[in-house]
Amino acid sequence: MPEKDGPHPRKEPLFDLPLSRENLALAFAGCADYMERTVCLHGDRARTVTVCYLLGMARNERLCDYVLRPLAQDPALSQVPEGELFARLQYGALYNLAALRRETLDDVVNDLILGGCALFFPGRADALTLPVPTEEKRAVGEPDNEPALKGCRESFVESVRTNTAMVRRHLKAPQLKIREHIVGRQSRTLVDVLWLEDMADPDTVARVEEKLEELDIDGVEAAGNLEEYLTDAARTPFPLMPYTQRPDRLCQGLLEGRAAIFADGTPLGWLVPGTVDQFFKTGQDRAYHWLAASALSLIRYLCALLTLLVPGLYIALVTFHPEAIPVKLALSIAAAKQEVPFSTIFEVLIMLLAFEVIQEAGLRLPGPIGATVSILGGLVVGSAAVEARIVSPAVLIAVAIAGVAGYTQPSQDFGNALRLWRFLLAILASVGGLFGLALGCAALIVHLAGLESFGVPYLAPFTTGAGAPRGHPSLFRLPLPRMKWRDGAARTRNRRNQR
Repeated sequence: MPEKDGPHPRKEPLFDLPLSRENLALAFAGCADYMERTVCLHGDRARTVTVCYLLGMARNERLCDYVLRPLAQDPALSQVPEGELFARLQYGALYNLAALRRETLDDVVNDLILGGCALFFPGRADALTLPVPTEEKRAVGEPDNEPALKGCRESFVESVRTNTAMVRRHLKAPQLKIREHIVGRQSRTLVDVLWLEDMADPDTVARVEEKLEELDIDGVEAAGNLEEYLTDAARTPFPLMPYTQRPDRLCQGLLEGRAAIFADGTPLGWLVPGTVDQFFKTGQDRAYHWLAASALSLIRYLCALLTLLVPGLYIALVTFHPEAIPVKLALSIAAAKQEVPFSTIFEVLIMLLAFEVIQEAGLRLPGPIGATVSILGGLVVGSAAVEARIVSPAVLIAVAIAGVAGYTQPSQDFGNALRLWRFLLAILASVGGLFGLALGCAALIVHLAGLESFGVPYLAPFTTGAGAPRGHPSLFRLPLPRMKWRDGAARTRNRRNQR
Protein backbone atom coordinates (compact mmCIF):
# COMPACT_ATOMS: atom_id res chain seq x y z
CA MET A 1 0.00 0.00 0.00
CA PRO A 2 1.48 3.37 -0.93
CA GLU A 3 1.60 6.00 1.77
CA LYS A 4 -1.11 8.67 1.63
CA ASP A 5 1.10 11.42 3.04
CA GLY A 6 4.32 10.91 1.13
CA PRO A 7 6.58 13.24 -0.82
CA HIS A 8 5.60 14.70 -4.14
CA PRO A 9 5.75 11.75 -6.58
CA ARG A 10 8.11 13.28 -9.12
CA LYS A 11 11.83 13.10 -8.50
CA GLU A 12 14.65 15.19 -9.90
CA PRO A 13 16.14 14.21 -12.24
CA LEU A 14 13.24 12.29 -13.69
CA PHE A 15 15.43 9.81 -15.59
CA ASP A 16 18.61 9.01 -13.70
CA LEU A 17 20.23 7.26 -16.67
CA PRO A 18 23.05 8.19 -19.04
CA LEU A 19 22.04 9.73 -22.34
CA SER A 20 21.75 7.21 -25.15
CA ARG A 21 19.30 6.21 -27.84
CA GLU A 22 18.47 3.00 -25.97
CA ASN A 23 17.69 4.85 -22.73
CA LEU A 24 15.56 7.38 -24.65
CA ALA A 25 13.52 4.50 -26.08
CA LEU A 26 13.24 3.10 -22.55
CA ALA A 27 11.92 6.46 -21.30
CA PHE A 28 9.18 6.39 -23.95
CA ALA A 29 8.46 2.68 -23.60
CA GLY A 30 4.79 1.97 -24.24
CA CYS A 31 4.33 5.22 -26.21
CA ALA A 32 2.86 4.49 -29.64
CA ASP A 33 3.87 7.93 -30.94
CA TYR A 34 7.60 7.50 -30.28
CA MET A 35 9.44 7.06 -33.58
CA GLU A 36 13.03 6.40 -34.68
CA ARG A 37 14.53 6.77 -38.15
CA THR A 38 18.08 5.80 -39.09
CA VAL A 39 19.50 7.88 -41.95
CA CYS A 40 22.61 7.12 -44.00
CA LEU A 41 24.69 10.22 -44.74
CA HIS A 42 24.43 10.72 -48.52
CA GLY A 43 23.84 7.01 -49.07
CA ASP A 44 26.95 5.96 -47.12
CA ARG A 45 25.79 2.98 -45.07
CA ALA A 46 28.93 3.11 -42.95
CA ARG A 47 27.94 6.50 -41.51
CA THR A 48 24.49 6.76 -39.97
CA VAL A 49 22.51 9.13 -37.77
CA THR A 50 19.41 8.09 -35.80
CA VAL A 51 16.58 10.63 -35.66
CA CYS A 52 14.08 10.30 -32.76
CA TYR A 53 10.82 12.24 -32.50
CA LEU A 54 7.20 12.07 -31.31
CA LEU A 55 4.62 11.62 -34.02
CA GLY A 56 2.12 14.48 -33.89
CA MET A 57 4.37 16.79 -31.86
CA ALA A 58 6.96 17.25 -34.63
CA ARG A 59 5.81 18.65 -37.97
CA ASN A 60 6.45 16.12 -40.72
CA GLU A 61 7.23 18.70 -43.42
CA ARG A 62 9.82 20.50 -41.32
CA LEU A 63 11.39 17.26 -40.17
CA CYS A 64 11.70 15.98 -43.74
CA ASP A 65 12.82 19.23 -45.41
CA TYR A 66 15.07 20.72 -42.71
CA VAL A 67 16.61 17.59 -41.16
CA LEU A 68 16.20 14.37 -43.14
CA ARG A 69 16.75 15.83 -46.63
CA PRO A 70 20.12 17.52 -45.84
CA LEU A 71 21.30 14.38 -44.02
CA ALA A 72 20.41 12.07 -46.88
CA GLN A 73 21.19 14.26 -49.91
CA ASP A 74 23.96 16.72 -49.00
CA PRO A 75 27.13 15.32 -50.65
CA ALA A 76 29.37 17.54 -48.52
CA LEU A 77 28.45 15.63 -45.36
CA SER A 78 30.00 12.43 -46.66
CA GLN A 79 33.36 14.22 -46.89
CA VAL A 80 33.29 15.63 -43.35
CA PRO A 81 35.60 13.80 -40.93
CA GLU A 82 33.86 11.83 -38.19
CA GLY A 83 35.11 14.10 -35.42
CA GLU A 84 33.79 17.26 -37.12
CA LEU A 85 30.38 15.94 -38.18
CA PHE A 86 28.57 16.86 -34.97
CA ALA A 87 29.86 20.45 -35.03
CA ARG A 88 29.09 20.82 -38.74
CA LEU A 89 25.47 19.75 -38.21
CA GLN A 90 25.11 21.96 -35.15
CA TYR A 91 26.45 25.12 -36.77
CA GLY A 92 24.94 25.17 -40.24
CA ALA A 93 24.52 21.98 -42.21
CA LEU A 94 20.89 21.56 -41.13
CA TYR A 95 18.28 24.13 -42.16
CA ASN A 96 16.80 24.91 -38.76
CA LEU A 97 16.60 28.02 -36.61
CA ALA A 98 18.09 26.30 -33.55
CA ALA A 99 20.31 23.31 -32.84
CA LEU A 100 21.09 22.46 -29.21
CA ARG A 101 23.69 20.10 -27.81
CA ARG A 102 22.20 18.02 -25.00
CA GLU A 103 24.06 15.91 -22.44
CA THR A 104 21.27 14.68 -20.12
CA LEU A 105 18.34 12.37 -20.81
CA ASP A 106 15.88 14.76 -19.12
CA ASP A 107 16.74 17.56 -21.53
CA VAL A 108 16.23 15.37 -24.60
CA VAL A 109 12.91 14.04 -23.26
CA ASN A 110 11.66 17.58 -22.65
CA ASP A 111 12.76 18.71 -26.13
CA LEU A 112 10.86 15.85 -27.77
CA ILE A 113 7.72 16.61 -25.75
CA LEU A 114 7.90 20.24 -26.90
CA GLY A 115 8.01 19.18 -30.55
CA GLY A 116 11.70 18.66 -31.24
CA CYS A 117 13.71 15.86 -32.75
CA ALA A 118 16.92 14.32 -31.41
CA LEU A 119 19.93 13.18 -33.47
CA PHE A 120 22.11 10.41 -32.03
CA PHE A 121 25.57 9.63 -33.44
CA PRO A 122 27.32 6.30 -32.96
CA GLY A 123 29.94 6.41 -30.24
CA ARG A 124 28.91 9.78 -28.75
CA ALA A 125 27.46 10.35 -25.27
CA ASP A 126 25.56 13.51 -26.30
CA ALA A 127 22.79 14.35 -28.75
CA LEU A 128 21.71 17.19 -31.02
CA THR A 129 18.11 18.40 -30.70
CA LEU A 130 16.31 20.62 -33.18
CA PRO A 131 12.88 22.21 -32.57
CA VAL A 132 10.43 21.30 -35.36
CA PRO A 133 7.05 21.73 -33.59
CA THR A 134 3.74 21.36 -35.37
CA GLU A 135 2.35 24.69 -34.04
CA GLU A 136 -1.16 23.49 -34.77
CA LYS A 137 -3.62 25.89 -33.19
CA ARG A 138 -7.04 27.40 -33.54
CA ALA A 139 -7.24 30.30 -35.95
CA VAL A 140 -7.46 33.78 -34.51
CA GLY A 141 -11.12 34.80 -34.37
CA GLU A 142 -13.41 37.26 -32.66
CA PRO A 143 -13.74 37.26 -28.85
CA ASP A 144 -16.79 35.39 -27.58
CA ASN A 145 -17.06 36.90 -24.09
CA GLU A 146 -16.08 40.46 -25.05
CA PRO A 147 -17.85 41.39 -28.29
CA ALA A 148 -16.12 44.11 -30.25
CA LEU A 149 -18.72 46.59 -31.46
CA LYS A 150 -16.12 49.24 -32.20
CA GLY A 151 -12.55 48.12 -31.98
CA CYS A 152 -10.19 45.17 -32.29
CA ARG A 153 -11.87 41.97 -33.54
CA GLU A 154 -9.13 39.46 -32.79
CA SER A 155 -9.01 37.19 -29.79
CA PHE A 156 -6.30 35.25 -27.98
CA VAL A 157 -5.90 31.56 -28.82
CA GLU A 158 -4.51 28.55 -26.95
CA SER A 159 -0.92 29.05 -28.21
CA VAL A 160 1.12 31.22 -25.86
CA ARG A 161 3.55 32.20 -28.65
CA THR A 162 0.72 33.36 -30.89
CA ASN A 163 -0.65 35.45 -28.00
CA THR A 164 2.69 37.11 -27.27
CA ALA A 165 3.09 37.84 -30.99
CA MET A 166 -0.32 39.54 -31.03
CA VAL A 167 0.77 41.73 -28.12
CA ARG A 168 4.02 42.55 -29.94
CA ARG A 169 2.04 43.70 -32.97
CA HIS A 170 0.00 46.08 -30.80
CA LEU A 171 2.94 47.26 -28.67
CA LYS A 172 6.05 47.57 -30.80
CA ALA A 173 8.15 48.90 -27.93
CA PRO A 174 11.49 47.24 -27.12
CA GLN A 175 10.69 47.90 -23.46
CA LEU A 176 8.11 45.08 -23.59
CA LYS A 177 9.72 42.23 -21.68
CA ILE A 178 8.58 38.60 -21.81
CA ARG A 179 9.89 36.06 -19.32
CA GLU A 180 9.04 32.37 -19.54
CA HIS A 181 8.34 29.93 -16.69
CA ILE A 182 7.46 26.23 -16.70
CA VAL A 183 4.69 25.31 -14.23
CA GLY A 184 3.48 21.81 -13.43
CA ARG A 185 5.63 18.73 -12.95
CA GLN A 186 3.53 16.64 -15.28
CA SER A 187 1.90 19.21 -17.60
CA ARG A 188 5.08 21.31 -18.10
CA THR A 189 2.91 24.31 -18.97
CA LEU A 190 4.60 27.38 -20.39
CA VAL A 191 3.61 30.51 -18.45
CA ASP A 192 4.81 33.90 -19.70
CA VAL A 193 4.98 37.14 -17.73
CA LEU A 194 4.84 40.37 -19.77
CA TRP A 195 5.48 43.92 -18.65
CA LEU A 196 6.78 47.27 -19.90
CA GLU A 197 10.11 47.79 -18.22
CA ASP A 198 9.89 51.58 -17.90
CA MET A 199 6.29 51.56 -16.61
CA ALA A 200 5.52 48.47 -14.52
CA ASP A 201 6.23 48.28 -10.81
CA PRO A 202 9.32 46.05 -10.35
CA ASP A 203 7.98 44.76 -7.02
CA THR A 204 4.77 43.55 -8.69
CA VAL A 205 6.71 41.73 -11.42
CA ALA A 206 9.02 40.19 -8.81
CA ARG A 207 6.03 38.98 -6.75
CA VAL A 208 4.42 37.34 -9.78
CA GLU A 209 7.61 35.55 -10.80
CA GLU A 210 8.35 34.48 -7.24
CA LYS A 211 4.91 32.90 -6.87
CA LEU A 212 5.25 31.14 -10.23
CA GLU A 213 8.61 29.68 -9.18
CA GLU A 214 7.11 28.47 -5.88
CA LEU A 215 4.29 26.55 -7.58
CA ASP A 216 4.88 22.82 -7.13
CA ILE A 217 1.82 21.12 -8.62
CA ASP A 218 1.18 18.30 -11.07
CA GLY A 219 -0.41 20.39 -13.80
CA VAL A 220 -2.15 23.56 -14.91
CA GLU A 221 -5.13 22.41 -16.92
CA ALA A 222 -7.81 25.01 -16.13
CA ALA A 223 -7.85 28.79 -16.21
CA GLY A 224 -8.73 28.99 -12.52
CA ASN A 225 -5.65 27.02 -11.43
CA LEU A 226 -3.25 29.92 -11.77
CA GLU A 227 -5.71 32.40 -10.24
CA GLU A 228 -6.14 30.39 -7.05
CA TYR A 229 -2.44 29.70 -6.63
CA LEU A 230 -1.20 33.20 -7.43
CA THR A 231 -3.77 35.04 -5.30
CA ASP A 232 -5.31 34.41 -1.92
CA ALA A 233 -8.58 33.36 -3.57
CA ALA A 234 -9.64 31.00 -0.75
CA ARG A 235 -10.82 33.87 1.44
CA THR A 236 -13.03 35.65 -1.07
CA PRO A 237 -15.38 34.86 -3.95
CA PHE A 238 -14.34 38.07 -5.71
CA PRO A 239 -11.77 37.70 -8.52
CA LEU A 240 -8.39 39.32 -7.84
CA MET A 241 -6.93 38.94 -11.35
CA PRO A 242 -8.97 40.42 -14.23
CA TYR A 243 -8.68 38.53 -17.49
CA THR A 244 -9.40 39.41 -21.09
CA GLN A 245 -9.61 37.75 -24.50
CA ARG A 246 -8.74 40.93 -26.38
CA PRO A 247 -5.16 42.02 -27.19
CA ASP A 248 -6.06 45.72 -27.23
CA ARG A 249 -7.45 45.60 -23.70
CA LEU A 250 -4.45 43.67 -22.39
CA CYS A 251 -2.10 46.16 -24.03
CA GLN A 252 -4.03 48.98 -22.37
CA GLY A 253 -3.41 47.27 -19.04
CA LEU A 254 0.31 47.06 -19.81
CA LEU A 255 0.33 50.77 -20.63
CA GLU A 256 -1.26 51.42 -17.24
CA GLY A 257 1.78 49.86 -15.56
CA ARG A 258 0.36 46.40 -14.91
CA ALA A 259 1.90 43.02 -15.65
CA ALA A 260 0.24 40.37 -17.84
CA ILE A 261 0.27 36.58 -17.58
CA PHE A 262 -0.25 34.03 -20.36
CA ALA A 263 -0.56 30.26 -19.89
CA ASP A 264 -0.14 27.87 -22.79
CA GLY A 265 -3.44 26.18 -23.59
CA THR A 266 -5.57 29.00 -22.16
CA PRO A 267 -7.06 31.52 -24.66
CA LEU A 268 -6.92 34.55 -22.38
CA GLY A 269 -4.52 36.77 -20.50
CA TRP A 270 -4.53 38.00 -16.90
CA LEU A 271 -3.62 41.47 -15.65
CA VAL A 272 -2.09 42.13 -12.24
CA PRO A 273 -2.53 43.80 -9.87
CA GLY A 274 -6.31 43.64 -10.04
CA THR A 275 -8.49 46.36 -8.53
CA VAL A 276 -12.26 46.51 -8.31
CA ASP A 277 -12.65 49.12 -11.04
CA GLN A 278 -11.05 46.77 -13.61
CA PHE A 279 -14.08 44.48 -13.42
CA PHE A 280 -16.44 47.31 -14.43
CA LYS A 281 -14.47 48.35 -17.52
CA THR A 282 -14.96 47.06 -21.05
CA GLY A 283 -12.93 47.27 -24.22
CA GLN A 284 -15.42 49.81 -25.61
CA ASP A 285 -14.95 52.44 -22.91
CA ARG A 286 -12.23 54.22 -24.86
CA ALA A 287 -13.96 53.69 -28.21
CA TYR A 288 -17.17 55.53 -27.33
CA HIS A 289 -17.58 59.25 -26.72
CA TRP A 290 -16.58 60.10 -23.19
CA LEU A 291 -20.12 61.14 -22.20
CA ALA A 292 -21.62 57.86 -23.44
CA ALA A 293 -18.82 55.83 -21.86
CA SER A 294 -19.28 57.65 -18.54
CA ALA A 295 -23.03 57.06 -18.57
CA LEU A 296 -22.58 53.35 -19.30
CA SER A 297 -19.99 53.07 -16.53
CA LEU A 298 -22.37 54.65 -14.01
CA ILE A 299 -25.12 52.27 -15.17
CA ARG A 300 -22.86 49.28 -14.47
CA TYR A 301 -22.14 50.46 -10.92
CA LEU A 302 -25.84 51.14 -10.35
CA CYS A 303 -26.78 47.69 -11.64
CA ALA A 304 -24.22 46.12 -9.28
CA LEU A 305 -26.04 47.80 -6.38
CA LEU A 306 -29.42 46.71 -7.73
CA THR A 307 -28.46 43.06 -8.11
CA LEU A 308 -27.08 43.06 -4.57
CA LEU A 309 -29.77 45.00 -2.70
CA VAL A 310 -33.14 44.57 -4.46
CA PRO A 311 -34.05 41.08 -3.09
CA GLY A 312 -32.92 41.91 0.44
CA LEU A 313 -34.54 45.34 0.33
CA TYR A 314 -37.86 43.83 -0.79
CA ILE A 315 -37.78 41.28 2.04
CA ALA A 316 -36.90 43.92 4.63
CA LEU A 317 -39.59 46.40 3.53
CA VAL A 318 -42.45 43.91 3.11
CA THR A 319 -41.70 41.85 6.21
CA PHE A 320 -40.35 44.35 8.76
CA HIS A 321 -40.97 47.89 7.49
CA PRO A 322 -44.24 48.03 5.50
CA GLU A 323 -44.74 51.63 6.67
CA ALA A 324 -41.84 52.66 4.40
CA ILE A 325 -43.73 51.52 1.29
CA PRO A 326 -46.16 53.92 -0.44
CA VAL A 327 -49.77 53.17 0.51
CA LYS A 328 -51.03 52.18 -2.96
CA LEU A 329 -48.03 49.92 -3.56
CA ALA A 330 -48.40 48.35 -0.12
CA LEU A 331 -52.09 47.61 -0.76
CA SER A 332 -51.25 46.10 -4.15
CA ILE A 333 -48.58 43.85 -2.62
CA ALA A 334 -50.89 42.80 0.21
CA ALA A 335 -53.72 41.96 -2.21
CA ALA A 336 -51.40 39.84 -4.35
CA LYS A 337 -50.09 37.96 -1.31
CA GLN A 338 -53.52 36.94 0.02
CA GLU A 339 -53.65 33.83 -2.19
CA VAL A 340 -49.95 32.91 -1.72
CA PRO A 341 -49.43 30.35 1.09
CA PHE A 342 -45.70 31.03 1.56
CA SER A 343 -43.88 33.78 3.42
CA THR A 344 -42.08 36.58 1.61
CA ILE A 345 -38.69 35.21 2.66
CA PHE A 346 -39.48 31.79 1.22
CA GLU A 347 -40.84 33.29 -2.00
CA VAL A 348 -37.74 35.37 -2.68
CA LEU A 349 -35.25 32.61 -1.86
CA ILE A 350 -37.12 30.06 -3.99
CA MET A 351 -37.30 32.44 -6.94
CA LEU A 352 -33.61 33.32 -6.62
CA LEU A 353 -32.72 29.64 -6.55
CA ALA A 354 -34.99 28.89 -9.53
CA PHE A 355 -33.37 31.76 -11.45
CA GLU A 356 -29.91 30.27 -10.81
CA VAL A 357 -31.03 26.78 -11.85
CA ILE A 358 -32.47 28.04 -15.15
CA GLN A 359 -29.34 30.07 -15.86
CA GLU A 360 -27.07 27.09 -15.14
CA ALA A 361 -29.16 24.80 -17.34
CA GLY A 362 -29.05 27.30 -20.20
CA LEU A 363 -25.24 27.56 -19.95
CA ARG A 364 -24.54 23.82 -19.83
CA LEU A 365 -26.80 22.67 -22.67
CA PRO A 366 -26.01 23.14 -26.39
CA GLY A 367 -27.10 26.44 -27.94
CA PRO A 368 -30.51 25.58 -29.45
CA ILE A 369 -31.54 23.41 -26.50
CA GLY A 370 -30.28 25.99 -24.01
CA ALA A 371 -32.43 28.70 -25.60
CA THR A 372 -35.47 26.39 -25.43
CA VAL A 373 -34.83 25.60 -21.77
CA SER A 374 -34.52 29.31 -20.98
CA ILE A 375 -37.83 30.11 -22.67
CA LEU A 376 -39.56 27.15 -21.03
CA GLY A 377 -38.10 28.03 -17.64
CA GLY A 378 -39.21 31.65 -18.01
CA LEU A 379 -42.75 30.57 -18.75
CA VAL A 380 -42.88 28.05 -15.90
CA VAL A 381 -41.12 30.16 -13.30
CA GLY A 382 -42.81 33.35 -14.44
CA SER A 383 -46.43 33.28 -15.49
CA ALA A 384 -47.20 29.71 -14.36
CA ALA A 385 -45.83 30.29 -10.85
CA VAL A 386 -47.82 33.49 -10.47
CA GLU A 387 -51.03 31.96 -11.82
CA ALA A 388 -50.63 28.97 -9.49
CA ARG A 389 -50.36 31.38 -6.54
CA ILE A 390 -46.92 30.03 -5.60
CA VAL A 391 -45.28 33.45 -5.71
CA SER A 392 -46.63 36.95 -5.94
CA PRO A 393 -46.01 39.18 -8.99
CA ALA A 394 -44.02 41.69 -6.93
CA VAL A 395 -41.53 39.01 -5.90
CA LEU A 396 -41.13 37.93 -9.52
CA ILE A 397 -40.47 41.53 -10.59
CA ALA A 398 -37.91 42.10 -7.80
CA VAL A 399 -35.99 38.91 -8.58
CA ALA A 400 -36.09 39.62 -12.34
CA ILE A 401 -34.70 43.13 -11.81
CA ALA A 402 -31.89 41.76 -9.67
CA GLY A 403 -31.10 39.00 -12.19
CA VAL A 404 -31.09 41.19 -15.28
CA ALA A 405 -29.02 43.85 -13.50
CA GLY A 406 -26.38 41.22 -12.74
CA TYR A 407 -25.95 40.49 -16.45
CA THR A 408 -24.61 43.99 -17.05
CA GLN A 409 -21.32 43.13 -15.32
CA PRO A 410 -18.50 42.81 -17.88
CA SER A 411 -16.74 40.20 -15.72
CA GLN A 412 -18.64 36.95 -15.21
CA ASP A 413 -16.45 36.05 -12.22
CA PHE A 414 -17.31 39.33 -10.52
CA GLY A 415 -20.99 38.78 -11.34
CA ASN A 416 -20.84 35.32 -9.74
CA ALA A 417 -19.45 36.85 -6.55
CA LEU A 418 -22.27 39.40 -6.51
CA ARG A 419 -24.79 36.53 -6.88
CA LEU A 420 -23.38 34.79 -3.81
CA TRP A 421 -23.50 37.95 -1.73
CA ARG A 422 -27.05 38.57 -2.97
CA PHE A 423 -28.18 35.38 -1.24
CA LEU A 424 -26.34 36.34 1.93
CA LEU A 425 -27.85 39.83 2.04
CA ALA A 426 -31.34 38.39 1.43
CA ILE A 427 -30.90 36.01 4.39
CA LEU A 428 -29.63 38.81 6.64
CA ALA A 429 -32.58 41.01 5.61
CA SER A 430 -34.99 38.18 6.46
CA VAL A 431 -33.48 38.01 9.97
CA GLY A 432 -32.97 41.66 10.88
CA GLY A 433 -34.79 43.78 8.28
CA LEU A 434 -33.05 46.95 7.17
CA PHE A 435 -30.65 46.64 10.10
CA GLY A 436 -29.55 43.19 8.91
CA LEU A 437 -29.24 44.48 5.34
CA ALA A 438 -27.12 47.42 6.47
CA LEU A 439 -24.99 45.09 8.58
CA GLY A 440 -24.42 42.86 5.54
CA CYS A 441 -23.44 45.85 3.38
CA ALA A 442 -20.97 46.99 6.05
CA ALA A 443 -19.50 43.49 6.19
CA LEU A 444 -19.14 43.51 2.40
CA ILE A 445 -17.29 46.83 2.45
CA VAL A 446 -14.99 45.62 5.22
CA HIS A 447 -14.35 42.42 3.29
CA LEU A 448 -13.46 44.28 0.08
CA ALA A 449 -11.30 46.75 2.00
CA GLY A 450 -9.27 43.89 3.43
CA LEU A 451 -8.40 42.37 0.06
CA GLU A 452 -5.11 42.94 -1.75
CA SER A 453 -3.83 41.93 -5.15
CA PHE A 454 -0.03 41.69 -5.26
CA GLY A 455 0.34 44.35 -2.59
CA VAL A 456 -2.24 46.78 -4.04
CA PRO A 457 -5.52 47.31 -2.11
CA TYR A 458 -8.58 45.98 -3.93
CA LEU A 459 -10.43 49.28 -3.42
CA ALA A 460 -7.39 51.35 -4.37
CA PRO A 461 -9.15 53.38 -7.11
CA PHE A 462 -11.54 54.74 -4.47
CA THR A 463 -9.40 54.73 -1.32
CA THR A 464 -5.87 55.51 -2.62
CA GLY A 465 -4.53 52.90 -0.22
CA ALA A 466 -0.91 52.41 0.79
CA GLY A 467 0.00 55.98 -0.14
CA ALA A 468 -0.32 55.30 -3.86
CA PRO A 469 -1.31 58.34 -5.93
CA ARG A 470 -4.78 58.28 -7.43
CA GLY A 471 -5.23 58.26 -11.18
CA HIS A 472 -8.39 59.40 -12.94
CA PRO A 473 -11.93 59.00 -11.57
CA SER A 474 -13.18 55.42 -11.81
CA LEU A 475 -16.93 56.04 -11.91
CA PHE A 476 -16.79 57.95 -15.19
CA ARG A 477 -14.33 58.60 -18.02
CA LEU A 478 -12.75 61.92 -18.80
CA PRO A 479 -12.05 63.05 -22.39
CA LEU A 480 -8.89 61.31 -23.59
CA PRO A 481 -6.83 64.52 -24.01
CA ARG A 482 -7.45 65.25 -20.30
CA MET A 483 -6.34 61.80 -19.12
CA LYS A 484 -2.76 62.80 -18.35
CA TRP A 485 -2.04 60.02 -15.85
CA ARG A 486 -2.12 56.26 -15.93
CA ASP A 487 -5.31 54.80 -14.51
CA GLY A 488 -5.57 52.91 -11.27
CA ALA A 489 -3.46 52.95 -8.14
CA ALA A 490 -0.81 50.55 -9.42
CA ARG A 491 2.64 51.78 -8.43
CA THR A 492 4.32 52.58 -11.72
CA ARG A 493 7.69 54.05 -12.58
CA ASN A 494 6.17 56.72 -14.79
CA ARG A 495 2.70 58.03 -13.91
CA ARG A 496 2.32 60.39 -16.84
CA ASN A 497 1.17 58.99 -20.22
CA GLN A 498 0.85 62.12 -22.37
CA ARG A 499 1.62 65.82 -22.43
